[in-house]
Amino acid sequence: MKNESSQPTVAVLLPCYNEEVTIGKVVRDFKRALPNADVYVYDNNSTDRTAEIATAEGAIVRKEPRQGKGNVIRAMFEDIDADVYVMADGDDTYPAESAPQMVEKVLEGYDMVIGDRLSSTYFQENKRPFHNVGNRVVRGSINGLFGAHVTDIMTGYRAFSFNFVKTYPVLSRGFEVETEMTIHSLNNNLKLYELPIQYRDRPEGSVSKLDTVGDGIRVMSTIFRMIREYKPLPFFGTLGVLIGLTGLGFCISVMIEFWQTGFVSRFPTLIGAVMLVVTGLLLFITGIILDVIAKNNRKTFIIESNRFAWLRRHIK
Repeated sequence: MKNESSQPTVAVLLPCYNEEVTIGKVVRDFKRALPNADVYVYDNNSTDRTAEIATAEGAIVRKEPRQGKGNVIRAMFEDIDADVYVMADGDDTYPAESAPQMVEKVLEGYDMVIGDRLSSTYFQENKRPFHNVGNRVVRGSINGLFGAHVTDIMTGYRAFSFNFVKTYPVLSRGFEVETEMTIHSLNNNLKLYELPIQYRDRPEGSVSKLDTVGDGIRVMSTIFRMIREYKPLPFFGTLGVLIGLTGLGFCISVMIEFWQTGFVSRFPTLIGAVMLVVTGLLLFITGIILDVIAKNNRKTFIIESNRFAWLRRHIK
């Protein structure tokens, strides 16, 4: 997918919703940083002049009627072909001058380059304390589960390879899509690189579209769902062990009473305890079965990714 001068093609992806205050500067900055790149602005039902300003600045503007950042990214990944993709927000919080380094890392062979805000200025620039807490909670839970060391799980500034974009299934509809990308990459052992960037807060007059509580709940729901799907044995196994041990504890108390008196006076407790033990065993067995399926899914993903890469090389 090279152009006539055999240079890698680069696409800058800017999902936007009501960003007329900043979109003009963002497009100019990326055109300056990546002069040979195509800058795409996907307008997600904006009610202001976002699309008009982006067009005037030379961006390729397209409409996405399905509301939500995840839906916009899904459309971008489906529509646009390039060797390297750089994704940022239209709110002027991410430095375009870091984009060439991100592109270079993708060309070196990384599947996804993460613009790491948290190692630099995020906690000083971001004025929303609950967002800071949320980032720490999400980072700790995902790194702990996958044994990883990713610093910025939820950043919106990323660069991708062609193979990543065309094999990544975008399931989320909203802002939780970045968390989904990171979990997908860790689960499938993709090559990640974190590049520290200088984050800056939104300029005056620019309003965040994030709902701290609502989007936070959606992010945590996404983590819960993906842990259940990608790590079923720890999920169902832990739940099964806890329920089974609870039932076993009740069984032991009834058995002690039987040894002391020769009678079972708490039949409802005994029946409930046995049911808890059986439920715990079933959950543990379910975790084992789903874990085998999840491993087979990872094998299938690797095989399909290799086949996709082989076809792309030969089509070129």
